Amino acid sequence: MPQLEKLVAKCLREPPEVRFEEVVTLLEAFNYRQHSAKGNHFTFVKPGARPITVPTEKGRRVKRVYVQRINELLELEEWYEQRTSQGRT
Repeated sequence: MPQLEKLVAKCLREPPEVRFEEVVTLLEAFNYRQHSAKGNHFTFVKPGARPITVPTEKGRRVKRVYVQRINELLELEEWYEQRTSQGRT
């Protein structure tokens, strides 16, 4: 399973926390770029899409509630199902 699929699967399990670097990797894979940072809040933007603000815990961890929001905004469950079903055929 490719690295991105593993990361998406991890986020879909909704662990209590995810490393901030993993969230950045995920958002960048979906064409979001970091736009600004204020304290522990980082904003990511993509043309034609709503900005995503990610608060971090001590700059290193992202709490479950924000991972859930990212899952919903990026429609990760549908993306993951499509990717895994393509691999089975």
